[in-house]
Amino acid sequence: MAEAAVTNPETGEREQPQDEPTAPAHTPETAPRPRRRTGRRLVVALGVLAAVGGATVAGTGLGDRTSARDTDSRLPPATAQVTRQTLTDSRTEDGELGYGTSTTAAGRIPGTLTHLPDTGERITRGEALYRVDDEPVVLMYGSMPAYRALRQGAEGTDVSQLERNLKALGYGGFTIDEEYTDATADAVRQWQEEHGLAETGVVELGRIVFAAAAVRVDALDAEEGAATGPGQKVLSYTATAQAVSVELDTADRRLAKQGAKVAVELPDGTRIDGRISEVSTEIAPGNGADENPTTKVKVLVALDGAEARKAAAPYVLASVDISFTAGERKDVLTVPVGALVALPRGGFGVEVVKGSTSAYVPVETGLFANGRVEVSGDGITAGTTVGMPA
Repeated sequence: MAEAAVTNPETGEREQPQDEPTAPAHTPETAPRPRRRTGRRLVVALGVLAAVGGATVAGTGLGDRTSARDTDSRLPPATAQVTRQTLTDSRTEDGELGYGTSTTAAGRIPGTLTHLPDTGERITRGEALYRVDDEPVVLMYGSMPAYRALRQGAEGTDVSQLERNLKALGYGGFTIDEEYTDATADAVRQWQEEHGLAETGVVELGRIVFAAAAVRVDALDAEEGAATGPGQKVLSYTATAQAVSVELDTADRRLAKQGAKVAVELPDGTRIDGRISEVSTEIAPGNGADENPTTKVKVLVALDGAEARKAAAPYVLASVDISFTAGERKDVLTVPVGALVALPRGGFGVEVVKGSTSAYVPVETGLFANGRVEVSGDGITAGTTVGMPA
């Protein structure tokens, strides 16, 4: 029943009594719960994640490391299992089976080209690479290019290089060192006599071409009867052993470790062994004002063993597949890369799901490969369920 109006003794005015407070719209049992805190899930490229592989996670920044979600909060939209497996960081790239890098032989002696070899011809130490005015330009082995005439009194690495070749060709009477002595000159005269050259005891610049080993003529840059001279291209040559050339992006540089084994798949499906023999970086200039220069990693793969070389022999030039393996971790725990969560205080974690609750657990990451990542951390075992993005 409503109460009657009363008189205010100070003002003499009649006042209506105040209504009782209205009951709250929600009881404690029906009041809305706080919004669920969610971790920011990290979805990044594999190459970027690999750069932080092995980093130890600091704190989680998501409360206690084992604190669970409220039982009526939403769980992750998807889940995955922690699995134990061998994780291999591998990549298959296109390659070209051939004879490796081509080197140009330029003329030094002026005259007329009177003989050129056939394309594909194999030339070994002491043989003529080509002839000028019917006199040979001779192939010898060595890493230092010929850059001067060699005569008595000369000293240096190129002298000992010449002497090693003379000894291998059967000429003697001198000591192999860096001094061009009378005995060296006598051996040179014998060599000149055998090749129909003037017996001067002096090796003129351009008479010898030094290469690492026997060569295969790759292409001819001139014709017989043409004039030649200093700086004019005569022919190009390669090594005699077949090899595979591969071009990689700089982001894949980790795949190319000199001496590492690779697998080569030939056009007929045969897989043979190869080994990385050379790795170099090459900058290709851009074409036009709108295209910037690009950097590429050039890889040369040697065929490993007689069996591999025999299988590849029928293919002079061919496209092949090269399988690189940059790393391998055996018997490790892995999760999909998408399961990683970026923790507010740095590092990575995973959201471990148990029944209707979940908790964020920091992890240490290892090898990243094929969309999965090696992980370890407290409570992380094979079969553990972790959250995934939708």
